[in-house]
Amino acid sequence: MPPSVKSKIKAKPATAAPAKTNSANANPAARPLKKGDHLFLVDGSSYIFRAYHALPPLTRKSDGLQVNAVLGFCNMLWKLLVEMKSEEKPTHLAVVFDKSEKTFRTDFYPEYKAHRPEAPADLIPQFPLIREAVHAFQIPSLEQAGFEADDLIATYARLACEAKATTTIVSSDKDLMQLVGNGVIMYDTMKDRRIGREEVIEKFGVPPEKVIEVQALIGDSTDNVPGVPGIGVKTAAQLISEYGDLETLLKRADEIKQDKRRQSLIDNAELARVSKRLVTLDDKVPLEVPVDELAVHEPDYKHLIAFLKAMEFTSITRRVAEKTGIDPAQIEADSDLAAGTAASSPPEGAGGGERNEMPGERAGTPRSTPLTRSASPGELSPKGRGEKEFTPISLAEARAHAARNHVVHELAAAAYVTGRAAANRDAVPARLLEAELRVEARHTFHDCGRGADMAGDSVHGVARKVTQGALR
Repeated sequence: MPPSVKSKIKAKPATAAPAKTNSANANPAARPLKKGDHLFLVDGSSYIFRAYHALPPLTRKSDGLQVNAVLGFCNMLWKLLVEMKSEEKPTHLAVVFDKSEKTFRTDFYPEYKAHRPEAPADLIPQFPLIREAVHAFQIPSLEQAGFEADDLIATYARLACEAKATTTIVSSDKDLMQLVGNGVIMYDTMKDRRIGREEVIEKFGVPPEKVIEVQALIGDSTDNVPGVPGIGVKTAAQLISEYGDLETLLKRADEIKQDKRRQSLIDNAELARVSKRLVTLDDKVPLEVPVDELAVHEPDYKHLIAFLKAMEFTSITRRVAEKTGIDPAQIEADSDLAAGTAASSPPEGAGGGERNEMPGERAGTPRSTPLTRSASPGELSPKGRGEKEFTPISLAEARAHAARNHVVHELAAAAYVTGRAAANRDAVPARLLEAELRVEARHTFHDCGRGADMAGDSVHGVARKVTQGALR
């Protein structure tokens, strides 16, 4: 093994002792999983970024705070709890987040996820609000130091399988596809698409139980998983189909006829083994919150409406009110989160944070996380408002009065959802289809790590045209 590789790899750490149950997550409706139950596990960290990049910009009219990812998250949770068919609804549900970027994987391979960019500036303030949203729905919010959200999901899914319950993982993340099977499926709520065994084979060329063998060969540039240079998905699938698994392939690498491929496998055998360790999910995490605590129960709808009113989400507030018979006018907005409170007035230059270490509420800490970001002197607009030119805030201010601005954004979000959900696409106006395609283009650009800003500008322009046309 090359010295440079040895320097990056450390000894495998000892298994951590089981942690104590987190009493803060105690659920009065807690009950064990049993046969016939349905566990839903939401990949919260991944969904935040998907919602942010897939939905049109949406600012809170009273202070211009960007809240599109928060709205997307709330709509998803409401759909899971209320709008799904009765036979598909969860009996147990949790949202799982990454706690930090330092995990057991970085202990033995420090380069893992070392080059991920910071989150967009207007997404960072939404992290704590999304956690508040989960609390408002009274859904368990799970995270553990030293492990990724995917490891917690793998462990809960294993427990559900042992209890003969089914599991739905709310995510489209390829790293979770190794878990599909044995009563586990994935569900992409944005595309209303379920991912089972056939969909995994379509993506990787191998069934779920062989996915980690292929991932070990192809690596992942986003997460800095090295893999074997020169081997892509198609070649990796062919090799694993022929040799069965990574270790057998590496032991018989001298049988490979192609010179470059054979030499690359020989030279990078240890990197391939390390890559397999990196992509293999740990399904034996010592859980701090037992699976029994994830049982679904009715939230405090008055508290939920108070949160939604603080976010100024009129459409979903109306849906909650219609279901419960509660008059929203009788509920005050959550004073800790409403515009103009101390929580939404951070000191000069507040901001920062990293992609997987999401700022937000921790047990026993006050709600003091900054919710907005002040502009630096170089970002001041000619009008001196302290905002960048052509940001969602400045565009919103340029559109007539604050009330009309709120209606415009509500219509934009509704138009997007309508365009995505329509069963008969011939009935969807051309402008909505164009908006959908451009939103999807933006998401694709983000995944590839290039062109996100340019695509974002295009999406915002289309969203404006859609809403202006809807108001005519």
